[in-house]
Amino acid sequence: MLLFDFDKPSFSVTIKRMNIPRNIGFWSVLAIVMSSQIGSGVFMLPAILAPYGYYSLAGWLISSSGAVFLAIMFALLCSRFPKTGGPHAYVQSAFGSHIAFFIGWAYWVVSWVSTVAVIVTCVGYLSPFIGDRSPMIYLVIEISLLCIITMLNIKGVYAAGKVGFFLNLIRFIPLFVLPLIALHYFKSSNFAVSNEISSLSTTQILGQVAILAIWGFIGLETGTTPAGSVENPSKTIPRAVIFGTICVALLYALNSIGIMGLIPANELVNSKAPYADATQYIFGGNWHLLISIIASMVLIGTINAWTLASGQIILGLAEDNLMPKFFAKKNSRHAPFWGILVSSAGIVILLILTSDKSLAKQISAIIDYSVAVFLFVYLVCGFAAIKISMNKNSNTKIFQWLAIYIAIAFCSWVIYETPLKHLAVSSLFVLSGLPVYFFWYLKKELNFETLIK
Repeated sequence: MLLFDFDKPSFSVTIKRMNIPRNIGFWSVLAIVMSSQIGSGVFMLPAILAPYGYYSLAGWLISSSGAVFLAIMFALLCSRFPKTGGPHAYVQSAFGSHIAFFIGWAYWVVSWVSTVAVIVTCVGYLSPFIGDRSPMIYLVIEISLLCIITMLNIKGVYAAGKVGFFLNLIRFIPLFVLPLIALHYFKSSNFAVSNEISSLSTTQILGQVAILAIWGFIGLETGTTPAGSVENPSKTIPRAVIFGTICVALLYALNSIGIMGLIPANELVNSKAPYADATQYIFGGNWHLLISIIASMVLIGTINAWTLASGQIILGLAEDNLMPKFFAKKNSRHAPFWGILVSSAGIVILLILTSDKSLAKQISAIIDYSVAVFLFVYLVCGFAAIKISMNKNSNTKIFQWLAIYIAIAFCSWVIYETPLKHLAVSSLFVLSGLPVYFFWYLKKELNFETLIK
């Protein structure tokens, strides 16, 4: 006897009333992957990389190649372990819960910092409409924007994924059409290397550019975090991660050549909104205001993707008993309510602490300290991939082995080129988890062992 007639229109209404969670598919995961990567990096890096001239193109090429190999590595890991939370799940399988705790903690906390950079850049692109206001006004707007995105994610992964897909379509104008038009005005003389940079060795220059350029690809792994809410995650997520990262790499190449070839380096380096300035160069008038709006909408998509990822990271940690169980609680729409709220609260604190700094200083500081943390997480995941693939039943292909080793070599090289000061500060992201580790995690482990005995 059939309990439901699936062909009746009323069936879909019944599902909505029952609040049965709807899983997201390939296009929504692809939107998350691309939205996480295309954020403050693509909109600010042309200005930040301007002093490096033609070296910036070589840096983009190196970082793009490294990102694609990292995507293949994460695709392999996710196909083996399609679990909510992402990186910590792979590390836990390979090296145990203790190391997984710190990797998951660092990944969760640094996701807040990345979101701060995107929020600041987003509101910065709205400055032509906001005007020359006090830092407090900008702070209020930033926090308000975060609250709206937080409420959206509390409605569930499905709603957040659909909004992300819509905002992904809006990227077409500033990130594809504008650079294509800019190529018509391309001047190779605009790729001038500053005197300060030219005094460094080629290896040092490429290392510095790679550190900055890889920021544009940070987030390629976020598509693995909502695995528990994805249709057929072992196949859907790997395809979305690889395809999305390749698309982002090609988009970055087009944008770097177009924007940096249009605006002279000495002007671009001081730009607060490179794409709005590029529009002013090409069209004049007030067309740059339209680009500012579109760029802000694109960045809202990135904020949405990172907010979703932050909630899924802590949800996965809680489900694997690496964080307190209340983080695993979901609301009626099956969203990790407390995880999203705590993540957003952490972002608010960081916005307040950095509100008195200029846009460029905020973005640069975040890049310097966050990239090292992300690369450390990626590096440990690479070692986890090696250990997991050594299993005789893994059936790891030659090109997958090659991708893992190249990804590890790339992460190691960029970390090696990172100044010791930045590495020292970045280590605090990992060490900040020590209080939770000693006063909750170890205590929980000891109580569990006592209960078994």
